[in-house]
Amino acid sequence: MVGIDAAAVASLGEDRIDWRCKGMPSALFGRTVAEALATRPNLFSDGFVGPLVVLDDEAVDHNIATMARWCAAKGVELAPHGKTTMAPQLFQRQLDRGSWAITTANASQLRVYRAFGVNRILMANQLVDPAALRWLAAELEAHPEFEFCCWVDSVRGVELMTEGLADAKRKVDVLVELGAAGGRTGARDLPTAVAVADAVATSPALRLVGVGGYEGALAHDASAEAFATVDAYMQAIRELTITLTGHFDDLDRVIVTVGGSAYFDHVADALTQPWPTGLPVLPVLRSGAYVTHDDGFYRGVSPLGEHARIGGVPAFRPALRAWAQVTSKPQPDLALLTIGKRDASFDEGLPEPQLIRTGDGTKPLTGCVVTAMNDQHSFMAVDGADVRVGDWIGLGLSHPCTVFDKWQLLPAVGADGETVVDLIRTYF
Repeated sequence: MVGIDAAAVASLGEDRIDWRCKGMPSALFGRTVAEALATRPNLFSDGFVGPLVVLDDEAVDHNIATMARWCAAKGVELAPHGKTTMAPQLFQRQLDRGSWAITTANASQLRVYRAFGVNRILMANQLVDPAALRWLAAELEAHPEFEFCCWVDSVRGVELMTEGLADAKRKVDVLVELGAAGGRTGARDLPTAVAVADAVATSPALRLVGVGGYEGALAHDASAEAFATVDAYMQAIRELTITLTGHFDDLDRVIVTVGGSAYFDHVADALTQPWPTGLPVLPVLRSGAYVTHDDGFYRGVSPLGEHARIGGVPAFRPALRAWAQVTSKPQPDLALLTIGKRDASFDEGLPEPQLIRTGDGTKPLTGCVVTAMNDQHSFMAVDGADVRVGDWIGLGLSHPCTVFDKWQLLPAVGADGETVVDLIRTYF
């Protein structure tokens, strides 16, 4: 049964807070995370220092539960991409809600997962590093319950894996990855992908268990053209899977996995169409950013975003917010905030000013736009809003995949937006 070592996750509560934990109150230095949480610290009155990124705990739970219910109803499994958060506490919540596996991108992330006992892992990449392959072989031999598979997209990659696993006691499961022109990794056409599968069939170290791919790099908006591109790619995934039927004769399940967080509705539609008799396909999505959603890119393109494409299902909620102080207002129409590229994402849209907190409390903020970011500052254009030095600005963030890596310990706040109910540890 897929799972995670609950005791290892719980032990994070024994980690001690100190100066290495960005934004944490100095009054909590020396205390364990569990001891700190027992005090129910307040984000604004108990010494947290900005800038600070926080999680909305209820929104996170809502998103995890919503995605789990939708996948179950749709008949697809979910192996969320853990690279989004690299947070074992969130992995546990996802697995507790029925996630089939956790997806990783590289060997270092894989070792983090294994340190916390995740026992079914997809690696959405080719693994050709000899040192990593030796470690993997030893891990598989030592832990018979550990299930692992990764991609192959070239005959050369198959050769390198075979060489690196020469002394392995267990075969490593692999999926042929199909890409597309202008995409990321993956064989670029059907004949190449078949040649890779044939190479796997002759390898004494590998076993072919399915087909994988990624559609997110092929389209970047919610236009009809983008949907057509994704749909065409998914038909190619289906064609390759059916073409390789003879390679799967001894399997009781054939993993077919695609899916980021932008087009998982189109992916699921394709994966749940009828398959030929005798081809036992297990459809698996790998969406990861849904766990926090966002106030930018995914808000605009997600099937459960601002313009939902799925009916009868509650929309995802943005669960990330940054708080930064106005440190300078050198001219009436410009405020400088104490948050920069080292604190928040900027690759898929700049932070969005949404709230202002003054001595009178917190209220919505309009008439302000972040126009640029430096390493440690954001430039906020002010159009008529009453913004003063010392005020705090609450910002919505875009693209969670480039937020979590900037924080070692993320406060999760309760429904009031101020009481810290959890501290989420990340491993980047």
